[in-house]
Amino acid sequence: MDTVRNVLFVMCDQLRRDHLSCYGGRVHTPHLDALAARGVRFDHAYVQAGVCGPSRMSYYTGRYVGSHGATWNRVPLSASEHTLGDYLRAAGRCATLAGKTHVMPDDEALARFGIDDVSARGALLREGGFVAIDRYDGHLPPGPESGYADYLRRHGYAGADPWNEHVVSMQDGDTIVSGWQMRNVHLPARVRDEHSESAYMSDLAIDWIRGQGETPWVLHLSYVKPHWPYVAPAPWHARYRGADTGPILRGPQDGTLDEHPVVHAYRTHDECVSFGQADVARHVRPAYMGLCAQLDHHFGRVLGALEAAGRMRDTLIVFTTDHGEFMGDRGLGEKELFYDEILRVPFIVYDPSPRADATRGAVESRFVESVDVVPTILDALGLPAPSHRLEGRSLLPLVRGAMAPGWRDAVFAELDYGFRRARTVLGRGVRDCHAWMVRTWRWKYVHWQGMRPQLFDLDADPSELKDLGASAGYGDVVTEMRARLFDAFAASKRRTTVSDAEIARRTDAHRRHGIHIGIW
Repeated sequence: MDTVRNVLFVMCDQLRRDHLSCYGGRVHTPHLDALAARGVRFDHAYVQAGVCGPSRMSYYTGRYVGSHGATWNRVPLSASEHTLGDYLRAAGRCATLAGKTHVMPDDEALARFGIDDVSARGALLREGGFVAIDRYDGHLPPGPESGYADYLRRHGYAGADPWNEHVVSMQDGDTIVSGWQMRNVHLPARVRDEHSESAYMSDLAIDWIRGQGETPWVLHLSYVKPHWPYVAPAPWHARYRGADTGPILRGPQDGTLDEHPVVHAYRTHDECVSFGQADVARHVRPAYMGLCAQLDHHFGRVLGALEAAGRMRDTLIVFTTDHGEFMGDRGLGEKELFYDEILRVPFIVYDPSPRADATRGAVESRFVESVDVVPTILDALGLPAPSHRLEGRSLLPLVRGAMAPGWRDAVFAELDYGFRRARTVLGRGVRDCHAWMVRTWRWKYVHWQGMRPQLFDLDADPSELKDLGASAGYGDVVTEMRARLFDAFAASKRRTTVSDAEIARRTDAHRRHGIHIGIW
């Protein structure tokens, strides 16, 4: 029997890769550093979208955004899509959830097929195939799907809405102020660290893992931090106040008419207006860094519980995030656009198998993508990976030092900004707001629907400060990169209702069924 019996799939929300100390960042993350020292740290890991919903759906389905179709937050994942939970359930296993997924149910399909959304089948479709011990998507007061609000009340945080009144509020003298206003993030939250969102979800995970005993399990532990509101409890709110928060990346085209029209339109968004001011970025960054450090601390408690239970010997751990965060770089806030601050993410895999001993502590430089997670988990558990649906590849060959011939030399991402103010600023229709990125070792190319492309020469400009998309002399490169995108579209797996093996079995088989076409 293989060493891997359990899987811990950990996702953070809006965590910047270059903030973690194991990636050379300014935030001390000793527990993630230790995990990287025991596993493999991937240096060129990319998500398929810079937005929570579509990025997570690619993680959960093993498919690109254009294939699963959930292109933006709160766009339902089609009931026809298979997720990690579906593949595990078919094998008699279960994918358990503690935290956030951003999965929206395909209510139209549920109604069409007469499936009650409170039935067992409806619940699975509603939760994206996960069985939730506590679903908490964050950023809003927790609903009945989460026990966090009642937990807060039991610990003395009274009120109809303890999340807004305590978790994302602060005390400024005699006044209670809101963490939604970033000017207040230098103050500590009105909730103790041990009752914070990251602590609560870590406690649930620890208790649940301990309760499994020797029963094999798969747990998706999904934190809502360091996503906004950027409110940290003491002592984390002050951990990096006054510290070096790093340079604010700016290029000569930023904010000028020479930059891409969509990027320019994004600057009208509230978060970009705020983060476009250097003093705002300098004020918010320490709070964000404190949230990163707090997350590492509580995830460290989960790792400690695994160690104490002897589960590090048989548990595969995947640690990553759904996307990054601008934090004022380029004069931008939030995420979405195709720069590396957003799409290039932390990605660490710990494999307990002795076959991974030779790579422990290694830094893997080959391209990996979020679509690789589902194939990796299935491979580690010895389960089949349906090749007619999954568009990623198992990472076990890279983790175990095996041959991986024909490994990818490009990564892909997609954006649908039809829901955003930038669309109306540009006067575009809701179906005219798609963009697709291909990134090779030399070039990053973005095809914007109905507009000029973006193009960056990463050899000469690794920080992506000079967009060559409107420059003369790059026509051949643009043509080549557009062809790479077309090839990727052509390779998309749209025939998902019949397996590759079934097609091979039925090839040229009509005579066996008494059908003789065109015979003389």
